[in-house]
Amino acid sequence: MTLREIVRTTLLFVFYLALQILLVRNLVLFDYAFCFVYIACILMLPLDTSLTVLLVTAFVTGLIVDTFYNTLGMHAAATVLMAYFRPVIARTQIDQSGQEFRTEVMLQDLETGQFFRYVFILALIHHTALFFIEASTITLLMPTLIRIGASVLFTTISIMLLTFFTKR
Repeated sequence: MTLREIVRTTLLFVFYLALQILLVRNLVLFDYAFCFVYIACILMLPLDTSLTVLLVTAFVTGLIVDTFYNTLGMHAAATVLMAYFRPVIARTQIDQSGQEFRTEVMLQDLETGQFFRYVFILALIHHTALFFIEASTITLLMPTLIRIGASVLFTTISIMLLTFFTKR
């Protein structure tokens, strides 16, 4: 990565975390749909990022959110799980035929359908882990599944809108 890419990635990282902590934290639709735009910090990292760096970055990101949400590691666990599956999902969902190895995952570089599937599947992994850790019981299965579905859609649409307006 060049210095410019490192600075750009760092600024986006800080932007998504600040947005989550300061603004989106209080954005809840109908007590079911929660928005977690901070996962875009992990989703937008270059594809050639090593798994170790990816997992450490995911852990630190989740830990920062946990600190402000007072959730004792729930976000860190869900974010690390999502980061672990990210390379596999990226290989299966992002078409790289006819191009060199793509390093950035941006809406401007991909087809809208590819980007939507990529964000949707990883948000589904993250939210499923997060909300089942939070529920910690099977008796809350239906409300948890509704919360997962609504939050995945809300987060995916929010991330797509944010990346649409984010320039390189």
